[in-house]
Amino acid sequence: MDRKLKRWEVALLCGVLAALLWSAWAGQEQAQLAGQVIRLHVLANSDSQADQELKLAVRDRVLERAEGLYPQDATLEQAREVLEDNLDELAAAGQQVVDEAGRDYPVTARLEKCWFPTKEYENFALPAGEYTALRVVIGEGEGQNWWCVAFPPLCLGAATESVEEATAAGLFTEDQAGLMTRENEGYVLKFKSLELLGQLRGLFTGN
Repeated sequence: MDRKLKRWEVALLCGVLAALLWSAWAGQEQAQLAGQVIRLHVLANSDSQADQELKLAVRDRVLERAEGLYPQDATLEQAREVLEDNLDELAAAGQQVVDEAGRDYPVTARLEKCWFPTKEYENFALPAGEYTALRVVIGEGEGQNWWCVAFPPLCLGAATESVEEATAAGLFTEDQAGLMTRENEGYVLKFKSLELLGQLRGLFTGN
């Protein structure tokens, strides 16, 4: 004889179904957003205060140099090509900062796929997930990381664009802009839940 589901069981099933549907939607939105940006991933030599301060100085110099390389009104593909063609120059910009600081750490730069946690910046946030990134490694690269956005130039003092300006230029859709900004109430909490779901998926798949 079939047993009727209790109210709490129905509510639980509905909650699980809603979570799965939201996870699928959020994952798709993250993947689409990841296709519109190039992140910046800077790894410090160590966690010493001097190396962490050096990391920030390298970050600023590399962002500034990268922005100077983009053609006016650059598309994502143009920016990607420029970065790919000028990796040595970007590494040299970071190396100059290290040399000026009297350190002998080597600096390398390359474009690659990297996993990023949820990150909240001053005026926007990005969900956890895999992104194409300009990865800059200082020395041993064993210190805390810095995650930002190399294109569009949205980060820190080197930034010349806002999310709104990038959207107006066609680099983001209105939905993507809403996903990144505080106009979408609770967006960081939702991003954190997406990050947790990804971690749980990794536990079950062994990745």
